Amino acid sequence: MSEKSPERSTSSTSTTTSAQGAASPSALVTSQGRTSIADSVVAKIAGLAAKEVTGVHALGGGAARAIGSIRERIPGGRTNHSQGVGVEVGEREAAVDIDLIAEYGVAIADLAAGVRRNVIASVERMTGLKVTEVNIDVNDVHLPQEDDADDADAEPAPSRVQ
Repeated sequence: MSEKSPERSTSSTSTTTSAQGAASPSALVTSQGRTSIADSVVAKIAGLAAKEVTGVHALGGGAARAIGSIRERIPGGRTNHSQGVGVEVGEREAAVDIDLIAEYGVAIADLAAGVRRNVIASVERMTGLKVTEVNIDVNDVHLPQEDDADDADAEPAPSRVQ
């Protein structure tokens, strides 16, 4: 009989714990129903919040930016605001991964702190999810002279036929 008692107390403890977890208040899970938020929604919010921070030149790595620029040139194409952003969304929490390119001269540690702060504030305010972490990968540094090279490439080539 003593063997059965610990099993019962363990199961009642886990039942109590899960009952408390279900009873904890949340804006997304209420007695009237449950709200789920798609990963793409959280990724778009995080992407826009990251771009708002001064010193962020662009989001995404080289391949993602190349595909994004092609997509934008297609008639009717839209800007992908979640480019360079990965998220994991649960019922009450979210984790965010961001790939970005920093402007030259910006202190990267300060930039990362600013992006992290803005992403957490925006996602938590707009979704009600608790952001557990924001991981930031700085893939490149944008140099001002790169803009000059892009402008020179943008000039139309003279026509070869008349």
